[in-house]
Amino acid sequence: MCGIAGIFHLETAKPVDPARVERMCDAIAHRGPDGHGIWTAPGVGLGHRRLSIIDVAGSPQPMASTDGRAMLVFNGEIYNYRELRQELRALGAEFHTDGDSEVILAAWQRWGVDCLPRLHGMFAFAIYDTEARSLFLARDRLGVKPLFYAGLSDGSLAFGSELKALTAHPLLRREIDPLAVEDYLAWGYVPDTRSMLKGAAKLPAGHYLLLHPGRPMPAPVRWWDVSFADRRRGSLADLEAELLHLLRQAVTSRMVADVPLGAFLSGGVDSSSVVALMAEASASPVKTCSIGFDVAALDESDYAQGIATRFATDHRRRTVSADDFEAIDTIAAMFDEPFADASALPTWRVCQLARETVTVALSGDGADEALAGYRRHVFQHGEDRLRALLPLALRRPVFGALGAVYPKADWAPRPLRARTTLLSLAGDSAQGYARAISVTPPELRATLYSPEYLRLRGDYRAEHAFEALMRAAPARSGLDRAQYADLMFWLPGDILTKVDRTSMAVSLEAREPLLDHRLIEFAASLPEAMRVRGGQGKWLMKRTMRRYLPDDVLYRPKQGFVTPIAAWFRGPLAGVARRIGESATLARTGWFDPRRISALAEAHIGGTSDHSRLLWQLLMLDRALERLALA
Repeated sequence: MCGIAGIFHLETAKPVDPARVERMCDAIAHRGPDGHGIWTAPGVGLGHRRLSIIDVAGSPQPMASTDGRAMLVFNGEIYNYRELRQELRALGAEFHTDGDSEVILAAWQRWGVDCLPRLHGMFAFAIYDTEARSLFLARDRLGVKPLFYAGLSDGSLAFGSELKALTAHPLLRREIDPLAVEDYLAWGYVPDTRSMLKGAAKLPAGHYLLLHPGRPMPAPVRWWDVSFADRRRGSLADLEAELLHLLRQAVTSRMVADVPLGAFLSGGVDSSSVVALMAEASASPVKTCSIGFDVAALDESDYAQGIATRFATDHRRRTVSADDFEAIDTIAAMFDEPFADASALPTWRVCQLARETVTVALSGDGADEALAGYRRHVFQHGEDRLRALLPLALRRPVFGALGAVYPKADWAPRPLRARTTLLSLAGDSAQGYARAISVTPPELRATLYSPEYLRLRGDYRAEHAFEALMRAAPARSGLDRAQYADLMFWLPGDILTKVDRTSMAVSLEAREPLLDHRLIEFAASLPEAMRVRGGQGKWLMKRTMRRYLPDDVLYRPKQGFVTPIAAWFRGPLAGVARRIGESATLARTGWFDPRRISALAEAHIGGTSDHSRLLWQLLMLDRALERLALA
């Protein structure tokens, strides 16, 4: 795992200052403390920071191809590089290292852009062709590894693993995109469709860019997609056996490393499944670690300990408390853009804990999106059945009116919180799911904005792009479309961003076996009843893993990695909540109503409403704006 950065002149081959590329790499030095390198030629500069995982003593970057024609900088891991090396060697390729970087170069020279489907793994890389003077940028199928880029005023394009690599370039335009604020407040992160800075962009997951000098900047090209349109046939026993084979294959392929390896263990289905399969394949105890909380209702570390005992792992655990809030500025600096998934804090802590003993850690991320494991998937499945019975012309006025008058009972037991469901049923499937997955609904967002910001926003709504993605999905049902949108929008924007930044902040490589593309493609083809049945998500996976895991892990209500910010903002952090409305940074934008923010804070502290997620969003926005542009 590494960090990459570079500069490419699209118009004329101007000299690239190596010191400028080095400053960009220095900004992401945490991603690669084991080595660094810079290479420049007329019109191009490539930089690399290395975290040594495979071929520790070799494979320095930037790396030249055997014939010297191509230069590579690469962030990630190719899990099938040994098989590819054998195939390429049979075709006449020569290799001088034992790593995967040289395999990418040889694959590019043999197959060009068609090398991408042959690469199994997580990656973001750049290849410069010295003869064609072209630059090839590519990102893995699901967006495990990030890649930012920006056109600059001198006619060049800058790229890097994190936004901070671009902000280290003096020509980057540091103007906030106001529409990114709308996106952020809706989702809790800035999705891959937009960047917080107007001049910057993110290469979408499963896309590439091929740049040629003297030609206009092209649009990214999609090279991978997943289809939910086909249904796999077969007996339950056959599907179960195939799923288990894919799970084992995904886990064992990610256990290859020349450095110490372990796993995150939350005690839920997904991380427990990964640890069970690691233990099955390992000759020595698996190193595991978990994080607990100082709020007992949200602490699942005892379940993690139970799994650790069951599989005799070398287990370590720590507790996160409100005192860890002091690290908020450190968290904000990791993400550059505002990022409001509060589980970033415990994720960072568990990465710190893992890094004390290992350099690579396997996580359980991805199964919920692929196999319908979220509670919202079960609700979507049920709501779509009701939508099919009642026409939209009837649902919209009836459920819309009921939802508008139904109290927002944050304090009530979950089954009594019907307002969101009523409003969801008032729209079509895409509108309903967009509402279910959003952090701050449009009605509440509108009350936060100033008249000036409402004019800036105009007709734009954050939900529109998400709904369009669902409607255009290669899918048969509302559940299919919801999962497709999760994989394409939510997963790279939230989950994978969180894991990448928090792990790389401590120079730890995180690997996600449950995001193996073969497993994802298999899951997308399963009949709905294999995903959701009897009010349970991930039905087939839970059934498959019964041979390894107890029922109290497989079938207890899903908790998730939830940080107790609601309790913290009513207790030790109440003062922090009150000061959000007084933020000078938010006030300088002129985009918010500070009195409204203060009223929401008081309602939360008083216990009449739960606005903890919104308060956390505004707090992280304040910190990000301060760092990016408005300090």
